[in-house]
Amino acid sequence: MIYYKTAEEIERIRDSSLLVARTLGEVAKHIEPGVTSLQLDKIAEEFIRDHGGVPAFKGYGGFPNSLCMSPNEQVVHGIPNNVPYVSGDLISVDCGVLKDGFYGDSAYTFAVGEVTEEIKQLMKVTKESLYRGIGVALPGKRLHDISYEIQTYCEKHGYSVVRELVGHGIGRNLHESPEVPNFGKRGSGLKLQEGLVIAIEPMINMGTRNVVHGKDGWTIRTADGKPSAHFEHTIAIQKDKAEILSSFEYVEEVLKERNALIV
Repeated sequence: MIYYKTAEEIERIRDSSLLVARTLGEVAKHIEPGVTSLQLDKIAEEFIRDHGGVPAFKGYGGFPNSLCMSPNEQVVHGIPNNVPYVSGDLISVDCGVLKDGFYGDSAYTFAVGEVTEEIKQLMKVTKESLYRGIGVALPGKRLHDISYEIQTYCEKHGYSVVRELVGHGIGRNLHESPEVPNFGKRGSGLKLQEGLVIAIEPMINMGTRNVVHGKDGWTIRTADGKPSAHFEHTIAIQKDKAEILSSFEYVEEVLKERNALIV
């Protein structure tokens, strides 16, 4: 069952999504060698609660923390821990918020200190693929037009697309229909129409597309141990465009100030 949102509901999802964006901006201030993901998780939870929200991930299906923190070969759903980051790491930070009955969801992949040119390129292409997917999310198009755009762009650059994990609808629930894969056949899938709100989230691997599940029941890693990048926006299909409800502005302002903006 797909639940199309009213203009008022979209504004409430936007409000939650922007709190996610501001939380990621707060986290960005502290990402550096020596910091741990548990320290960042604590910063995020306090920021969310101080601004009238509830961490959407904490307790969701038994997940123990407020952020999914997935470094290097971890694709998604990494559990924060006490291992300090070192220069050269990349880290996907996925954050969700529940506020006033509606969810927001977004993710950004950060570089810790100095990373290789290979990793910078992976991050750049993954982020670009997100915006290319959003660019075709127009009324009258098909859901898998988004998927096709992401897949072909990333594969053209020599990367692979994770298939076991997908984007999703979002609203009163964190995960709603429809699923939004990052691979697919152009012209197929659900017809996009005004009021559909979805989270689009390319998860792109430097090597094989195959993944393995960790013994903790959550962490998903690349099967070959090569790095993976992940960017996510929550968007609404409007009358003549896709409107991004989340934002990378807060993150990227911080990264520019720290001379750490890569993509």
